[in-house]
Amino acid sequence: MNPNDNRGQRPAFPDAGTGLGPAETNLKENRTSHLAAYPFAGFWMRFWAYLLDLLIIQSVNWLILHPVFRLLKLSLADDSMFSPISILSAAVFYLYFILMTKYFSQTLGKMVFGLKVVPVHPGRQLTWSTILFREWIGRYLSATLMLLYIVVAFTPKKQGIHDLFADTAVIIERPQQPVYTNPNPEPAS
Repeated sequence: MNPNDNRGQRPAFPDAGTGLGPAETNLKENRTSHLAAYPFAGFWMRFWAYLLDLLIIQSVNWLILHPVFRLLKLSLADDSMFSPISILSAAVFYLYFILMTKYFSQTLGKMVFGLKVVPVHPGRQLTWSTILFREWIGRYLSATLMLLYIVVAFTPKKQGIHDLFADTAVIIERPQQPVYTNPNPEPAS
C-alpha cells in the first residue's frame, strides 16, 4: 500500500485544492449567505428601473429647473457641458441617486420594480463613502463607457462595475409569486 495514494478518501478540507481551509471556506460561504433568500436583479429588470428613474429625473428638470430658468431669463439653449442648466441637471441626476440610495436603499424606479441595493458582506450598512463611490463615480464610469453596464448580464451576482467596486448588489426585494395557484389540484390519472 502506497502512503501517498489517497484514492477513495475524502479530502481533509471541503475545498481541497483551492488553498482554503475550513475556516476560510465557511467565511467564503457566509459572505453572501444573507443574500441567499433573495434573487439578484438581472440586466433587464435593472434597465427598466433605470429608465423609469431617468423619466423621473427629466420630469423634475422640466417641471422645476426649466421654469426657474425661464423666470430668471437664463438661457436654456446653451447645451455645453458647463452651462448652468447642464450643471444643475447633473446635480439633480447625481443627488437623486445618491440620496435615494442612502436613505431608502432604492430609487423610485427600483421601488416600482421591487429592487433594492444591499451590501454584499453581511452586517455592513450602506455608508456614505460606499454610496458616493457607487452612485457618483460608478455611474460616471458606466455612463461614460456604456458597454461597462452590460457586465450586469454576465456576473454571477448580476453586479455592474459600480457594484463590484462598491461591494454592493441589487436584489429583488419581494419574491416573485405566481398570480394564480389552483387550491384544489386534480389528481393525475
